[in-house]
Amino acid sequence: MGTTTKLSFEEFQKLQEAAEETVRYELDEGELLLTPSPTARHNIVRYNLRHALTVFVKAHRLGLVLDETDFRLASNTVRKPDVAFIAQHYLGNFDLDHSPLSGAPSLAIEIISPTNRTQDTTKKVRQYLAAGCHSVWLVYPNLRLVEIHDTSGSHDVTEPQSIHEEKLFPGLIFSLSLAVLFDEQ
Repeated sequence: MGTTTKLSFEEFQKLQEAAEETVRYELDEGELLLTPSPTARHNIVRYNLRHALTVFVKAHRLGLVLDETDFRLASNTVRKPDVAFIAQHYLGNFDLDHSPLSGAPSLAIEIISPTNRTQDTTKKVRQYLAAGCHSVWLVYPNLRLVEIHDTSGSHDVTEPQSIHEEKLFPGLIFSLSLAVLFDEQ
């Protein structure tokens, strides 16, 4: 079993500043993680989800939708959700000209590839929720499944169902068909 070198947040920031734009890192409780380049399927699903969420959020002036943005969840943890939503009433807590953003988004969405390990994904969900994230969606394109996690538990949405989210948007319901989400055309 190999040893793991731990980095401080400051060391992580220096590494990020020196890295090429194509290199993507996360900091997992002090452990540096190199994240692989996404596949075409991953990017298609991320685009479909981000587009639908952005249209909904902008139409109702609910906040901000971002992708591939670093969030400092704890002193030694920086995560980069594939898509994130920050509710309007929390936007004032973030310096949008600074990276990483300090704190958790209202919603973090991770698109899961077949190479992701279950224990790593579970740990990531716990980190988001512990940092104050209201909901975490794990999107499994190959299974055509979305797991929705929040402080009250979790549930699965499978095709032909749709995602129906109302906890994040009081008085409104965000709805997205999984057939549309996973559409590759």
